[in-house]
Amino acid sequence: MKRLLTFITVLAMTLAVSAQRELDEVVVRATRPLSEIGVHKTVFDSVALKQSVAQSMADVLSNNSALFVKNYGRATLSTVSFRGTSPSHTQVTWNGMKLTSPMLGMTDFSTIPSFFIDNASLLHGTSSVNETGGGLGGAVRLATATVPADGWQATYTQGIGSFSTFDEFAKVGYGDDRWGFSTRIAYASSPNDYKYVNHDKKENIYDDNHNIIDQYHPTERNRSGQYHDFNILQELRYSPNSRNNGSLAVWYTNSSRHLPLLTTDYTSSTPFLNRQHEQSLRAVVSWRIISGKFRTDLRAGYTHTAMAYDYQRDPGNGIMAVMTRSRSYVNSFYEQAELQYVLSSKWIFTAGLTAYEHLVASHDMQVNGVDGVPARVGYDKHRTDLSGALTLRWQPTDRLGLSAVVRQESYGEKIAPPIPAFFTDFIILRSINLVAKGSVSRNYHHPSLNDQYFMPGGNINLRSEKGVTYDLGTTFAISRSSRCAVEGGVTWFDSRITDWISWLPTTKGFFSPRNVGSVHAYGIESNLRIKLVPAKEWDASVSFNYSWTPSINKGPAMSEGDRSVGQQLPYIPRHSATANGSLSYRSWTLTYTWNYYSRRFTMTSNENTITGALPTYFMNNLILEKKITTRPLYLNLKLAVNNLFNEDYVSVLSRPMPGINYEFFITFTPRLKNK
Repeated sequence: MKRLLTFITVLAMTLAVSAQRELDEVVVRATRPLSEIGVHKTVFDSVALKQSVAQSMADVLSNNSALFVKNYGRATLSTVSFRGTSPSHTQVTWNGMKLTSPMLGMTDFSTIPSFFIDNASLLHGTSSVNETGGGLGGAVRLATATVPADGWQATYTQGIGSFSTFDEFAKVGYGDDRWGFSTRIAYASSPNDYKYVNHDKKENIYDDNHNIIDQYHPTERNRSGQYHDFNILQELRYSPNSRNNGSLAVWYTNSSRHLPLLTTDYTSSTPFLNRQHEQSLRAVVSWRIISGKFRTDLRAGYTHTAMAYDYQRDPGNGIMAVMTRSRSYVNSFYEQAELQYVLSSKWIFTAGLTAYEHLVASHDMQVNGVDGVPARVGYDKHRTDLSGALTLRWQPTDRLGLSAVVRQESYGEKIAPPIPAFFTDFIILRSINLVAKGSVSRNYHHPSLNDQYFMPGGNINLRSEKGVTYDLGTTFAISRSSRCAVEGGVTWFDSRITDWISWLPTTKGFFSPRNVGSVHAYGIESNLRIKLVPAKEWDASVSFNYSWTPSINKGPAMSEGDRSVGQQLPYIPRHSATANGSLSYRSWTLTYTWNYYSRRFTMTSNENTITGALPTYFMNNLILEKKITTRPLYLNLKLAVNNLFNEDYVSVLSRPMPGINYEFFITFTPRLKNK
């Protein structure tokens, strides 16, 4: 492990020095804005977001960052583990408004089409305090871009892929100096019935005397995995003058997904229904006013989510019996005001206040109620979350930057202690833009409404999880004109989280959340980007990301037989890495993506058994793209090969994943005449 870390560090610095010698003179130097002092941020470029139009944000994150994306299967739940923490410790915002569910406490990235996202970035650890509280691991910031003032735009993409998958994407918009609008539509459907080898089952081979002479793992289909996803995004922009501008974004989703059988299910011949249907509406309106040294940002938003889960099965009499009928409704109102005052070129002061009003109703209909009457079990709760922040950024010299943030939060009737964060950076060597960065913060993550009120098992006495995080790292960037650019960085982080919330079994036969102890998550994050123009009409780029993230349960032990203390948390890989390479010549582009996750344990005791650990896997994807220009329109042809080497793997225990599969896309973009 130490050799690998040493190699990555030496490689990054060697490339930096080599590039400096070859380039002789640095003619492009980055000037960091005051708002970025000490911030550890990863920004995804437009190529990563639009690499494959059918990608979800789960695919973008797994292919272009070293975060662990826990994937329950194709077109099913996908969550993110940031710096060895749980999915609930990753905050997600869209145009400033939280997407994280107040009921579940997490975000399903498989339901966010990358076609709807124009800007995406990661705020690692302490840096998330600048955006919101609760991100013990970090935050994912998503946004749609302002409609540009360049006249009419239109594009349509038709995709077809393996497993009878069909995708359609369309966008039309118009923008001038004052007004702008854009409409985007995305629709995807598939039976999703791919084949896989079921390693959790064995079939016997018999001889003529009915003696078992051999065994094999059967090949099965992903039964009941069909899905239909429809998304529409409407955007409006109004800019009466250079000092005022406003925008509105409304996003509607209608998703129907059947949940596939587990690989351990032996009743595949029995009729059943296992389906989740979700409708959501998200709307954000914003207005910015610039007056002298003041900038005011006002935002308001609304989220409505209706989720229905039904599980029915035929017990053998030909009648479908209702096992589960769950209905959940979430309504959230969002308001935010932020004032920024530029004291001078070296001082910036920012104050902001954010409020969320959550109304959640979650119920299960239990069939076997009193006298055979279905019983309605669940909760209806209302909670107000407030968050205020004061930020002061100071650049005393051209080399040194300092920043301090104090955030105060409350949830319901409980007020959390202040959340302080301090950042600093220092330019060590200007010739290669070598910058040292450091930060420290305290943070709190509040229980979700399910943690507190889910029936049965909710615990209203849960305490907020508390974390202290330290970051220390360096970044560098070298560039000469447009022919070569090298940038990268290495960061050490250390987080100690107490009052960690875990759902544990009780003597009453159900699970209940408890504050069980402390977790020590630490490690290294590194990245390297190289862009080259080797010859005329040629472009090349290579990028690497690597994370080493031990996440250790520090106890105390829950019982005498508790073997989880001192062990890695379940489903947290110690090592994760990605690599991307792109080569373009004229109208042709070839892109290769590689992704790696080390072994993940499924049990807190870290038992290395067949079901106690999931093996290491490598994922390889390839995309070939051709652009064609005609008089009436532009054509873009794209062939994507996923799981290039037909890797046999699982991301979550008993959840099958597809082997090699293909997608083909054709995009039509009319050549519109604009002024």
